Amino acid sequence: MKKMFVTLFLLSTILISAQDADPNLNKWVPSFVSTLNISQIALENWTKGGDNSLAFSLTGDFYFDYKSEDWTSKNQLKASYGRTKLGKDEIRTTDNDLYIENVISRQLGWVVDPYFSNILRTQLTEGFDYKVIPKLIIADFFDPGYITQSLGFTYNKSAIIQTRLGIAIQETFTKELTGYSDDPETLNEVEDYRLQTGVESVTDVKKIIAENIQYTGKLRLFSRFETIDVWDVRWDNAFTAKVNNWLNVNMTVVLIHEVAQSKRTQLKEALQIGFVYTIF
Repeated sequence: MKKMFVTLFLLSTILISAQDADPNLNKWVPSFVSTLNISQIALENWTKGGDNSLAFSLTGDFYFDYKSEDWTSKNQLKASYGRTKLGKDEIRTTDNDLYIENVISRQLGWVVDPYFSNILRTQLTEGFDYKVIPKLIIADFFDPGYITQSLGFTYNKSAIIQTRLGIAIQETFTKELTGYSDDPETLNEVEDYRLQTGVESVTDVKKIIAENIQYTGKLRLFSRFETIDVWDVRWDNAFTAKVNNWLNVNMTVVLIHEVAQSKRTQLKEALQIGFVYTIF
C-alpha cells in the first residue's frame, strides 16, 4: 500500500511539473506578421471633381526570441514601405522605415535584471521633401543611420509593460547628408560619423483594451551627457482592431522630437484597413 502511495505521489508530481513547464523554454521562438494596405480610386467623366489615385503600404514585423532559466534574448526587425500616386504626378514615397532591436538580459532573481541592447534605425530607400521644387532628398539607406548600444537594468516581469534604462553609446553614420552627423563646433571640417554617449530609456507597452482591439506602444528617450537637458524622443503608438483572421483596421501615430533632424516636433498619423498574413 505504501509503495502504491509513493508511486502515485511521484507520478502526480511529474505530471504537475510537466504542466507548469514553459513549452518555449530553451528554444528559439520566431514569429512574423505582414500587413498590406491598398487604396485605389479611378474616375472617368466624373463631374464632382477629384483625380485618380493609387496608394499602398507594406509592413513586416519579425520577432525571434529565446528564453532559458538564466537568459532572455529578444530580437525584432520591423520594416515599412509605402508609395502613392495622385493623377499625373510622379509616384511619391509615403512610408520608409527600418528598425532592428536586440536585447539580451540575465535573470538574477532581482526586481530588475542587467541587460545589453543594440538598436539600428535607418530608411529602406531614398526619402524626399516634396514641398520644395525641385524635390530635395533628405534621407537614404544608412544616410543617416543610427546605431545605439546601451548597458543597464531592465524590468520585464509584466506582460503589459517592460522598461529599461542604461548608459548608451550612439553612433550616427552618413554618406552625402552630413548635416545629421556634422559637429557644428568644428568649423573647418565636415564629419560623416559622430559618436555620442548618454542615457537611453526604452519602454514597451502591449495592452488588450477590448475583445478585438490591442494597443502597442514604444517610447524611446535618449539624452547626451553634454546636453543632458535635451532629449531625443520617439513614441510609436498602434491600435489594431481585428475584424477577422485576415483583415485588420490599424491606426498608428508616431511622434518624433530630435533636434539633429528637425527643431520642430515630427508627427505621422495613418488610418488603414489592411490584409494581415501570419507566416509563422
